Amino acid sequence: MSRRSSSPNGRLTLAGVATSVGLLHLALFALLGHLRPTTQYTPSSRPVEVELVRPSPIPPLPVSPPPRTPTPTAGGGAPSAPSIVRPARPRPVQPPPELTAPPRPAPEQPLVIGVASPPSPSPGPGQGGQGAGQGGGTGSGVGRGAGDGRFRLLRGPTIGELRRLHPPAAFRQRIGGQATLSCRIRLDTRLEDCRVVEESPTGMGFGPAALAASIHFRFQPPIRDGAPVDGQEVPVVVIWP
Repeated sequence: MSRRSSSPNGRLTLAGVATSVGLLHLALFALLGHLRPTTQYTPSSRPVEVELVRPSPIPPLPVSPPPRTPTPTAGGGAPSAPSIVRPARPRPVQPPPELTAPPRPAPEQPLVIGVASPPSPSPGPGQGGQGAGQGGGTGSGVGRGAGDGRFRLLRGPTIGELRRLHPPAAFRQRIGGQATLSCRIRLDTRLEDCRVVEESPTGMGFGPAALAASIHFRFQPPIRDGAPVDGQEVPVVVIWP
């Protein structure tokens, strides 16, 4: 037979030992809990106090009143009369007075060509010429008239051309002068047969300079009986200020 069936008393002994060990452990735990030191909790910092306050209500924004529309009022009196626009009357145009030719032509004046002098506060002398033309036609209403007319200046030397022809000695000394020429007008508007009539101051070269400037002149020949005249003599004055 086995050992398990032959020892019932041994099992009871083991059960008793186990029960004793359990009771011993409970007693030990109770003793340890009784001997544990008690400590009191001390807060490390002062607690924060929070006070809840109800916020005051926000006042509403002011609302501007809408703009007032003026109420129409009934006016009194009669309506105004309609305006009348009257166009301006055109002024009568006066015909220009008729010019009559003088019985004798004006004396022929020499042409003065030169560089303009600097402006001065006092007025300077001026000169001009007058001319008259005559013409007529014959026939039964269909024909060509013929008349007379004096010569006319078409072109003269420019300021730059006169500056280049200024006598060098007089230019260095800032001396001005003038010269008077007598020339003939060709049918091609150029001058020929020019000669020096007068120069001032003398000996400074203004006479030869005026002869050199004559190539820059262009004249319309005078008209006689409806045809240009060749070789009309004309006086010309050239001035260097």
